[in-house]
Amino acid sequence: MVSTEVEYVNKLDLEEPVMIEGLPGVGHIGKLAIDHLIDELDADKLVEIYSQYLPPQVLVDEEGNVDLAKIEIYGKETEDDVKDILMVSGDHQSVENKGHFEISEKILDVSEEFGVEKIFTLGGFATGEVVETPKVYGAVNDLSLKEILQEVDIKFKKRTPAGGIVGASGLLLGLGKKRGIKAACIMGETSGYMVDPVSSQAVLRTLSKVLGFEISLQELEERAEEVEEIISEIKKKTQQQQQKPQPSRDDLMYIG
Repeated sequence: MVSTEVEYVNKLDLEEPVMIEGLPGVGHIGKLAIDHLIDELDADKLVEIYSQYLPPQVLVDEEGNVDLAKIEIYGKETEDDVKDILMVSGDHQSVENKGHFEISEKILDVSEEFGVEKIFTLGGFATGEVVETPKVYGAVNDLSLKEILQEVDIKFKKRTPAGGIVGASGLLLGLGKKRGIKAACIMGETSGYMVDPVSSQAVLRTLSKVLGFEISLQELEERAEEVEEIISEIKKKTQQQQQKPQPSRDDLMYIG
């Protein structure tokens, strides 16, 4: 196998589709959102991308069958005024810097094959603390997209996130700009410590407003409730621990 190869596994006649990327990252925001979108839209798998820069492992399905780690691109024809959609998913990103660039370039090659004019990448914006009502932030490679995103209450702050946007979610903007493809990253606030379906909901709800489609978020809402229960239990145990009487100086001196 060459370092990275693209296999077209199905055909679908899409008309100037929008591409949405949601590979794993901070809080798994994009991953949760894109997989939910693929399931809800019953999208067709069109492309598989295999790369030596993905983790050296196979994934095992419910029947015990294995397959190489890969990036998958799904497509969906939509109705009325809603743009057709290409969706980029996968269980991993590259384990090397060179691979991040190479895989992102391959994704952009596919986008050009399908005539994509806009790309939206989905990710998380780590705050270091649990956020009950996450804000959604944006970054763009063309300022004409900024006005569109601000209309649906996506926030823009100078040099935010401070460390930049790592991985495909950032590179598709940067490399896309060199190809003349407009792109934006939509990021949900998250602690960065755990999988965050609450923030993923916020991102997907905002994206649906940008693109003008409706989608059920029930499954994500159920997952969010489960996570909230876990967080509540953690907080409860932490408070109980803090309320325990601290050992006195005499107690500490006795220990030996």
